[in-house]
Amino acid sequence: MNSNPRRGGHGFARYDHAMDIAFERRARGMHGRRGGMRGPFGPGRDGLDDELFDGRRHGRGGRGGGVGPGFGGGRGMRGGRRRRIFDQAELQTLLLALIAEAPRHGYDLIREIEAISGGEYAPSPGVVYPALTYMEEAGWIAVGSDEGARKSYEATEEGRKHAETDADKANALRQRLAALAEAREKVDPAPVRRAMHNLKTAVFDRLSVEGADRDFILRVAEAIDEATRNIERIEK
Repeated sequence: MNSNPRRGGHGFARYDHAMDIAFERRARGMHGRRGGMRGPFGPGRDGLDDELFDGRRHGRGGRGGGVGPGFGGGRGMRGGRRRRIFDQAELQTLLLALIAEAPRHGYDLIREIEAISGGEYAPSPGVVYPALTYMEEAGWIAVGSDEGARKSYEATEEGRKHAETDADKANALRQRLAALAEAREKVDPAPVRRAMHNLKTAVFDRLSVEGADRDFILRVAEAIDEATRNIERIEK
């Protein structure tokens, strides 16, 4: 039996359901209600709790953060604090556009944004759920069918009109996300990742041989330095 809840079938559905409930409860517990016009995000940087700003605390582990700090602690490429991808209004515009297409749960929205970016960015639940609360109170979305503690959001008539008005903005935001995936393909192609993995494996294998002394280590280091110089001389 497959013990990984992320993989396929009912196990995957149960995983999604559990994550959606956990994210929504955490967001409700750590953030107050709406804090003003387009400002539902409470205290902290950009109105965000500092604990929620680091996207690597949410979503899948492993690959860290990156090109860019996404708005409000989303996960992005390459680790560290990152430039903002969306401001508050832009995130709401994108979420509303997605909900206008079809009713969605909060976690579904996070996964959809991640999919558009090719896995390079996913907003944290700590910014998505307060944004949904704001849009619900603004009358743009309403809670549809409840699946236990899991809310499904659908666009109201007013929300659909708002989404139509902002359709061009939403498309531009989608293109911004798609550009993240394109950038990764340009700067991090699979052949280079494979070669770097092979280099790391070879280095550790050679350094682990019996009798490796300082001279041996220096020769390995020089070989790596020479490879670096060769790469720097490559022209486009």
